[in-house]
Amino acid sequence: MNEACHTMDHGEVLNADKTEYPLFHAVLYGDKISTAKFSKRLSCAIKHLPLRVEFTYEYDTLKAIEKGVTKDPTLVLNGVIFLEGLVQSEEITQAFEALISEK
Repeated sequence: MNEACHTMDHGEVLNADKTEYPLFHAVLYGDKISTAKFSKRLSCAIKHLPLRVEFTYEYDTLKAIEKGVTKDPTLVLNGVIFLEGLVQSEEITQAFEALISEK
């Protein structure tokens, strides 16, 4: 599915056809409603960037606590807490642009 601005499915890869782009693994922690909102916002905010993101979801509160997650929703990227709370699209874009520039 390459439709822009949609709620990402578990296991879906954003920009999957761009195999030359680096692949990041994202785990969204939180309840189903907030993670769905966040994933849609995330897909809109970064679809134009040169990266691929594989989405998975974790709704288990105990697993979230074990990973150090304290806000709902939280995006853990490649094993590190990356964004917390239902942040605005502009903040998501800026965070990913900064990540790309570090590479």
